[in-house]
Amino acid sequence: MSGWLVAALVPVLLAASAPAVRGEERLRWRECEGAGVPAGMRCAAVEVPVDWAEPDGRKVTLELARLPATEPARRIGGVLGVPGGPGAKGIEDLKRAAGDLTELRRRFDLVAYNPRNTVWLDRLPPSCLEPGTSLDEPRDRGQFEALAARMAKAFRACRGDDRTGLFAHLDSLSVARDMDAVRRALGEERLSFMANSYGGVPMAAYARLFPHRVRAMYVDGVVNQTVGWPRQALLTLSRAERVFGRFTAWCSATPACALHGEDAGAVWRELTREADRRPIPVTSPEFGKGELTGSRLKSFGFAGFLGDPGPGNARWLAFADAVDRARRGDGSGFADVVLGNAAVWAMPGALAMTCGDERGYTGYEQLAEARQKARKVSANLAGVSFDALGCTGWPLKVANPSRPLPVRGLPPVLGAGSTWGDQALTESFTRMIPGSVTVGYDGPGHVMYLSGKQCPIRHAIRYLIDLRLPGPGTVCPAE
Repeated sequence: MSGWLVAALVPVLLAASAPAVRGEERLRWRECEGAGVPAGMRCAAVEVPVDWAEPDGRKVTLELARLPATEPARRIGGVLGVPGGPGAKGIEDLKRAAGDLTELRRRFDLVAYNPRNTVWLDRLPPSCLEPGTSLDEPRDRGQFEALAARMAKAFRACRGDDRTGLFAHLDSLSVARDMDAVRRALGEERLSFMANSYGGVPMAAYARLFPHRVRAMYVDGVVNQTVGWPRQALLTLSRAERVFGRFTAWCSATPACALHGEDAGAVWRELTREADRRPIPVTSPEFGKGELTGSRLKSFGFAGFLGDPGPGNARWLAFADAVDRARRGDGSGFADVVLGNAAVWAMPGALAMTCGDERGYTGYEQLAEARQKARKVSANLAGVSFDALGCTGWPLKVANPSRPLPVRGLPPVLGAGSTWGDQALTESFTRMIPGSVTVGYDGPGHVMYLSGKQCPIRHAIRYLIDLRLPGPGTVCPAE
């Protein structure tokens, strides 16, 4: 999938010769294969049940990697990375972050794993990659029910062709139980954790199931599924509205902006209103023909350009140019990002990794309520959540419903997030646990420790080693 997609499907290749282990059996470490392997990294594998309710049933093998502590006499324990996506490879995260975590590695083994959803992505049958529809916002109950029927049909086809058994077991409670199998295989009584992005969902599930196994948690740019996706969507939308305000102010002060000299916000609002009344026909070289509606522009067009202005504000320049051309009937600047995401977020194979975490709308009433609240939060970007739309029609019982997280016995947590966006989501997570702190990063970005942001990384390392938190309200300057 193209790199600009809001969510990408990236297959993982598992080494066929990798030895597997069960439970507390000794891991058999070997040389890691592939590009970009840091010196000293060793790999192994752990075997876990596809369905944890049937521990003696079908199994799935998860790849592990470890960078051992460089000062073993002072070793504290292990730090396990919890990747996002879902579908991101934790081993690739560790390769990317290892150079910035050398101080942490003095005292800890740095451990990574590729979750079960990476195995799922590697073995998807073709039907799981066929979009159930091209997502757009339902305007009434009839459209919502038609969307649910199309998606339910796509989910059933994907499930019927699944030969792994994983379709029904990709929820974060299952992932959390895999994480504890990793802990047991490592022989650790407790672990420390570094979770990022969607990794906050299995991290919360782990804290729910195994609070006594958590020494420390660092959460970076995470979502908080425990309070429900609609609340997280509103937090995201409110921050996106602020970023949109930054864009319009920049455009007003920048002659190179294609909308300079105009009210860029008013131009955008008029474009999206008109596109809902008269959709703009477009053709994408990769995704074929389709239409730009106002709701698609607000859900996908904005997200594809404005979260980070980019070097030299290149993304903001491109967005302004795309808006200027779209209002004249040429929607080509938005064609790929809109049609691509409208397709990807309707692929049953991608959605199966999140629908079990109650990501979908429970019915048209919840969708209508979410739309009404969104309009109060954002004048420019209000709409329903495309990720929740995709899970409409999910055919199984929700395995990991949103509900409060019991926090008794959990240590104070350190969070980090961008003041432009995901800090609010991370704070939603850390506020659940008394004594926790979230460090803000005063600039755009997502997942500070994978982006090489040194100030948040220093706070994370100090916390994980010494269990010392920075003061409330700590903010790192942009780097």
